[in-house]
Amino acid sequence: MMCGLSSKTFTISLDFSTLCRFQDIVPRYILSGAQVKKGENMKANDFISILNDLGDDFYTGVPDSLLAPFIDAVVDKYGISDRHIVAANEGAAVGLAAGHYLATGKPGVVYMQNSGIGNAVNPICSLLHEKVYSIPVVFVIGWRGEPGVKDEPQHVFQGEVTLELLDCLEIPYVVVSKETDDLTDTVKEFRQYLNDGKPVAFVIQKGALSNDNKPDYSTDAEISREEALEKIFDMDDSAGESKNVYVCTTGKLSREVFEIRERQGSGHSFDFLTVGSMGHSLMIAQGIALAKPEMHVFCLDGDGAALMHLGSLAVAGVQGSKNLTHIVFNNGAHETVGGLPTVCDTLELAEVALSLGYAKTYQVDTINDLSSVLEGVKDKEGPVFIEIVCNLYSRADLGRPTTTPVQNKNDLMDYLQRK
Repeated sequence: MMCGLSSKTFTISLDFSTLCRFQDIVPRYILSGAQVKKGENMKANDFISILNDLGDDFYTGVPDSLLAPFIDAVVDKYGISDRHIVAANEGAAVGLAAGHYLATGKPGVVYMQNSGIGNAVNPICSLLHEKVYSIPVVFVIGWRGEPGVKDEPQHVFQGEVTLELLDCLEIPYVVVSKETDDLTDTVKEFRQYLNDGKPVAFVIQKGALSNDNKPDYSTDAEISREEALEKIFDMDDSAGESKNVYVCTTGKLSREVFEIRERQGSGHSFDFLTVGSMGHSLMIAQGIALAKPEMHVFCLDGDGAALMHLGSLAVAGVQGSKNLTHIVFNNGAHETVGGLPTVCDTLELAEVALSLGYAKTYQVDTINDLSSVLEGVKDKEGPVFIEIVCNLYSRADLGRPTTTPVQNKNDLMDYLQRK
């Protein structure tokens, strides 16, 4: 399918087969009636007013740093409440919006990073689509990895196929840029689609929205994630020939692991930095642990990531390996993408893990307790679960890995093949 939109000129490029397939919804490629003011962008609160005019003031989703101005404005207006729910994953957010529509007859708003489209495909196709229940939803999607905009490796391909995915899912969309000032005519078109039971999407470019009010996200936890990571690696002999492997979740945790290894001078062949695929680090670690039973495999996870695919904890607990230790850094927030709270600040994750079959579970909130637990689990059969209650602190000068994901993969595979 060769169907595309130039985000700078809003021109249309359609081949004949695509035109035949989508001739009934071609208007989605046009930013209809947009009034342009050079050098300005849309205020997030004005955008929220547009969304409320389209549907209902019900918001749910998974946060994204590109959408931070918008999400902060939603929090400022609705807080975390029955009008705004931070979902475990994007598919669950679609389910919440669908339930809201069934109860009220009004479309809800679902926000996500474009990487979350993958999690939402199933309910979009088997719940929302007009061939099934015909349920309208308003999507707000942050366009990471937009072609021509520098971004991290995990976003590049996702950015390239974002509009094509929406095409395939038959979701009418409009791209909102820094110059977008008036969406009046687009709203008229979208309202008709929604009335016909179809979802619509606003695809948000980097810098398209602005917001002057930043909510204060904080905790009173004592230790930072990086401090805890340093203790974990200090107790390992990875500078020599370690038998430990570390699978690290996406976001700032993997960036901190990379910088700690740089400071240690221990190299990076012991670590797999899961730069994307949020919520899947545990199963990657499980796969390595099953194939390398003589090695101790650690999954260094986040509370938001663990929550996103919580079912994996049940699989790891019941069918997990004796050589697997799952460490979750629980700061009760999606800290990497802005600090929006998760529900994990009210949960005892160690107790959840115990109920899901982990052999040993621990919760720690001090470095001394962490040291004692790490020393104690060295000879214990797993799977072991450690919940580290930590704060939201991360360094302003935190860098990014200077090696590519493929280099990371090759270094780890070379190391594993020697074991």
